[in-house]
Amino acid sequence: MNRLSRGVMRAWAKAGPRFLPFADAATPDLPLSRLLRLSLFQVACGMALVLLIGTLNRVMIVELDVPASLVGIMISLPLLFAPFRALIGFRSDNHNSALGWRRVPFIYRGTMVQFGGLAIMPFALLVLAGFGDAATAPKWVGDVGAALAFLLVGAGLHTVQTVGLALATDLAPTESQPKVVGLMYVMLLIGMMMSAILFGWFLSDFTPGRLVQVIQAAAVLTIVLNAVALWKQEARRGRGAAPLPQTQGPNFAEAWQRFAAGGRVIRRLLAVGLGTMAFSMEDVLLEPYGGQILHLSVGGTTKLTATLALGGLCGFAWASRVLSRGADPFRMASYGALIGLPAFLSVILAAPMNSPLLFGLGTMMIGFGAGLFGHGTLTATMNLAPKNQAGLALGAWGAVQASAAGLAIALGGIIRDVVAGSVASTEFGAAIAYDAVYSLEIIMLLATLITMLPLMRRVGAFARVEQLS
Repeated sequence: MNRLSRGVMRAWAKAGPRFLPFADAATPDLPLSRLLRLSLFQVACGMALVLLIGTLNRVMIVELDVPASLVGIMISLPLLFAPFRALIGFRSDNHNSALGWRRVPFIYRGTMVQFGGLAIMPFALLVLAGFGDAATAPKWVGDVGAALAFLLVGAGLHTVQTVGLALATDLAPTESQPKVVGLMYVMLLIGMMMSAILFGWFLSDFTPGRLVQVIQAAAVLTIVLNAVALWKQEARRGRGAAPLPQTQGPNFAEAWQRFAAGGRVIRRLLAVGLGTMAFSMEDVLLEPYGGQILHLSVGGTTKLTATLALGGLCGFAWASRVLSRGADPFRMASYGALIGLPAFLSVILAAPMNSPLLFGLGTMMIGFGAGLFGHGTLTATMNLAPKNQAGLALGAWGAVQASAAGLAIALGGIIRDVVAGSVASTEFGAAIAYDAVYSLEIIMLLATLITMLPLMRRVGAFARVEQLS
């Protein structure tokens, strides 16, 4: 790094212990400056997520007039790769690289795949929408190109995130691993906030050319951030060291059977899936809702993603304070689901009250509840992971979470279009189409709470949150 970069990193590291949740995860062998540099891969992932679930869905639905159902399907395509996260984590646990690395080859491959998807995405979207001269191209070119772009971004993002988190746990001592993973997710939220603000600023005066520039800049930054993050992080095995045997450890089926044999794994993953769906179904709709119903600008609705991420960051910070004292992580996750109930009600009431302020407050509460829920389930996953299966455990949690999010995003767009087609074509009817999705999310949050009740009783040895706050 140059002198300016080193100065910024040192200043950020000094500020970290005071302002960053999980900053106490640093150790003498793993200083905070090194952890923050490693966390840049999460900043790149957050930037891609803002593009997918924040900026692009608003632009495609409102500015480019693409049907919400098609947008929901396109945005959910990256998550088709999510079920493979468990397999990717397992493979990186047991990889035998000729260069002496386990994790780094997977992260570099994922980075290049993500870059390729972002490179072709803006042009595919313009053809998909039939915008300007792109209208002369065959329609199937836009459909196939956009689908391929979204799928490549998803494949790269999930590979980088799963293996990057596993690398972070490799570098940390066992007692600090949950805190290190928590810090990585805090940096994901910070990356989302920063990206949302910058994207909103650059796209405040929307033009197709500006959209191309923004997405291409994100592609270049992805390579730069991930390269800096990985520099001298994973130690290489010496040339004289014997290669790892290819048959070392169990195969994936055996490893999964061992993992699934843990305490109520299926119920835990079901709770993760239900809660994630409940907090994700609105992802493709919040910005179009703000633009179509509350008449907010592109810059204004893009800032909603920053508001959502800020709420998530506050949730992670509060959960960090409470869980560090030994609180029940499933109880923490249940509080997140409870906070989601009034949050979605606030978003629903924002339309009849014509209140962008209430909409913003509800959006921040959704982020806060999602932060509590995500941190609680993540901590439980790390605490209950079998020995030497950190990659598999994180991969399983990420696979369920991302798959549920993808299904929810697709369903959200489809339900919105179906309801909109069956009600009067007025602004009130358009609001009902969105509210139907938000109401379904409230029902799913209630189902999540019911699913987690036995899990909270099972870990009753943890102190209650109320006694620790």
